[in-house]
Formats: sequence, C-alpha cells, structure tokens
Amino acid sequence: VSGTNAEVMPAQWEFQVGPCEGISMGDDLWMARYILERVAEDLGVVVTFDPKPIEGDWNGAGAHCNYSTAVMREKGGMEHIEAAIEKLRKRHDRHIVDYDPHHGNDNKRRLTGLHETSSMDSFSAGVANRGSSIRIPREVAAQGYGYLEDRRPSSNCDPYVVTGLIVKTTCLDESSWTPEKKTK
Repeated sequence: VSGTNAEVMPAQWEFQVGPCEGISMGDDLWMARYILERVAEDLGVVVTFDPKPIEGDWNGAGAHCNYSTAVMREKGGMEHIEAAIEKLRKRHDRHIVDYDPHHGNDNKRRLTGLHETSSMDSFSAGVANRGSSIRIPREVAAQGYGYLEDRRPSSNCDPYVVTGLIVKTTCLDESSWTPEKKTK
C-alpha cells in the first residue's frame, strides 16, 4: 500500500497500491484487499468494494488505474499517451463490460457523468479532468511525458482483467485483435 486518503462518501476511504510493474499489480491489489478484510474483521469493521454501496448524491468508488509504458515516460512521451488514449477510445464499450465483475452493471450506478465520473455511455479524455474516462495529470501534460489514469474500472474489478485489457488494447497493434467475449 503506497497511500491512503478519505473520500467524499461518509466513511469512505481509498488506498493505493504501486507503482507496480505488469501483472504484479493484480497480485498487490488482491493481497491488499485480503489484508484490509482481515484487519477489518479483527476490528469489527465492515468493508465493501461495491462501487456504489450507498445510493445518494455523492461519489461512488473506482479502481483508477495509472498506466504507462517506457516510451510514455520518456521525453516526447505525450504522443504515445495520446495514441494509447485513441486506442482506448475505440475499445471503450468492451472495457466498460470487463471493468466490473457484473459486465458493466455495477458501473451503471457509478459512471453516470456526475460526481467526478464520466458517463459509461461515452468516452472522454482530458487534462486534469476528474470527470473524464481517461485523465492526463496536469504535471504530465506540462512536462510532455508520464502516464495516463483510466478512471473507469470499478472498485470491485478484477485487476488481472483490467491490466490485461489495457495492455492488449494499447500495446497490440493487430487490427484483427478483439477482446474476449463474455459468456453469461
């Protein structure tokens, strides 16, 4: 765990894992979730990873994913960040389905276009825009290299699915590549 902070909804807290390389992000997040649940159990506290555990006029909970490749972190990396964003734009619908374990139904309650979220029905990207699908941090835009933040994954996402889908979408150039179809 590399950080924690309070969030908008009453009793909502956030924690961050990373930086992680590759698929280890999934390992680190699953272990952090396990440790959180064990500590909460010992203290008699309830934990939920539901993206909108309490209906109301406040933010839900996401598993925002900061992502970069080596070329994105080098001088001139902004063009690679922008190219990755365009690839993510083209696969938006598939990502929405796979970014929560209930095939997009959990994110329907969270990604409404309100409360610092984008609408799940459309893709958007912007600098320092907490209401976009993909956010480019202000510092990254100013220096011209760094990373992007995918704000669409739900708090109860499978981190291996999210990591795999982002890498497949942004790093594989085969025009015939199509993300796996979910079966119900």
